[in-house]
Amino acid sequence: MDAVDTLDAVREASASELERLGSDKLLVAVTGANLTSDAVREAAIARERGRASALATWADESEGSVGDRFADATSKATERADRIDTVSEVGTADEVDALSTHLKTVQGPAARVGAGLVAAPLVADRFYLQVVSFFVNEADENSADTFREIRADASDLDPARDALAELDDEGCETARDAAIEAIDVAYEEYAETLTEMGLDPKPIC
Repeated sequence: MDAVDTLDAVREASASELERLGSDKLLVAVTGANLTSDAVREAAIARERGRASALATWADESEGSVGDRFADATSKATERADRIDTVSEVGTADEVDALSTHLKTVQGPAARVGAGLVAAPLVADRFYLQVVSFFVNEADENSADTFREIRADASDLDPARDALAELDDEGCETARDAAIEAIDVAYEEYAETLTEMGLDPKPIC
């Protein structure tokens, strides 16, 4: 199993979860149905700060190239949060999302590559898809353009490919399993939140 096989396996195994995480119900869930520009921005900042916190710990605990990749991912997540905060000046939400909390429990370099460099970007891609759509619908094209750029950066899988290329078959399998588990965590939070609100997380066919 190489980097391409690993990413393909994660996408295949988590296809339904990722599709639903990219639905128009996502922002309803993450904002508690408070669909305002400030609430959406606060959710984005909280997610980026949460990712950065976990990745910074990993960078401190890791050596070599994988540590460098975690440090670089920390820096980029912090920069994205700062960019949103600078533009919006809304501050940060106190509540940390389930994926960020989960990342802090992941142990071992291969599993951390899967959870932090594979799963987190795939989940971020779905989240920012809806953020961009929100600002398009708000006729706020400047914000939509900003979040298009943030989406491209947050969903970049090149660091994952590079990190996976350094793992052996067993390491790639560990990374795959950790990525699938992390996506499941993000989806379960989404599904449970909607269910509590009386909404069906599954798409209506």
